Amino acid sequence: MSGSGQIQRRKLSEAVLERLMDRISAGEFPPGGQLPSERDLMDAYGVGRPAVREALQSLERSGIITITHGERARVTVPSARRLVAQIAGGAQHLMRIAPGSVEHLKEARVFLEAGLARLAAERATDEGLAALRDLLGQQRRARARPRDFVDSDMAFHRQIAAMTGNPIFPAVVEATFGWLGAHHRSLVRAPGAESLTLAEHERIVEAIAARDAARAEAAMRDHLTRVNALYGSLLRPDVESEMAQAAP
Repeated sequence: MSGSGQIQRRKLSEAVLERLMDRISAGEFPPGGQLPSERDLMDAYGVGRPAVREALQSLERSGIITITHGERARVTVPSARRLVAQIAGGAQHLMRIAPGSVEHLKEARVFLEAGLARLAAERATDEGLAALRDLLGQQRRARARPRDFVDSDMAFHRQIAAMTGNPIFPAVVEATFGWLGAHHRSLVRAPGAESLTLAEHERIVEAIAARDAARAEAAMRDHLTRVNALYGSLLRPDVESEMAQAAP
């Protein structure tokens, strides 16, 4: 069996992990394929069950395999969404323990989504534009329903990312919303923010529909920069209390 041979040194689970990664990378176990049983791996590498299980659990945490009770581990079919989701827990922890990282993430979001608006304008299809206009209409109708308004706002930004044709971008935008969490919801639902958001979204749609990449990029940058500035102005005890009461 290729990749077999008893392991003599190093932490056993790390060595098993390295051997398995080599075999997966070489294509011995393709996406969707099953790994050998735990017993077969124990025999192949001359190690005990704990070392094999620890190695398999490391692969699962990395999103490389899935483990289902009663079945052999299976190599995961990779997707951009799954890969980006792997860092969600760490990113949210960073937001909690390092307040300055929120500002870094907001800055990165402006840079990313302004570029996505440019690409969307360059690559827009009639179908994509129709979906974007429909989402803007949904958001207008949800103006009096804060939770639905926020959901429509997120869907609008995801659609622009999807219009680039690159599956990585919607996954990153989705993850960004998750990392910002309550910060984003509070901004979209801040008093008076609905009218501004709708007007700015309308300008973004008009620029993308005109295939004007530079105008679309500028409209998105202006929109998100205004949102970031609003967040700064809301960091007062009276407004924070109001935001907390309105939070879902």
